[in-house]
Amino acid sequence: MKISEAQSSIDQWIKKYGVRYFNELTNMVILTEEVGELAKLMSRKYGEQSFKNEKSDVEIKNQISDEIADVMFVLICLANQMDIDLEKAIHKNLEKKTTRDKDRHHNNDKLK
Repeated sequence: MKISEAQSSIDQWIKKYGVRYFNELTNMVILTEEVGELAKLMSRKYGEQSFKNEKSDVEIKNQISDEIADVMFVLICLANQMDIDLEKAIHKNLEKKTTRDKDRHHNNDKLK
């Protein structure tokens, strides 16, 4: 699915099932909550914290995948309600990063 298709699909979903978009501040808070849920899983899978109950690698991967999708959903909601074309924004952002960082990481001894 292209990003523009995701933006359209989520807009249709909101209008059909969500009634309307939450306001931007509410969505920003929801995004923070979703990122926190992802961070909790990541800290337990890759960090030093542990799960309360044993989980299989497949179960953990599925949960992380779902949390990443939740983050993307809310980000797309924010973009939609602020009339931001994410494909254009990402393309412009990659151009900025390429210009700024084209040699930076290759010259970083910590990455070698």
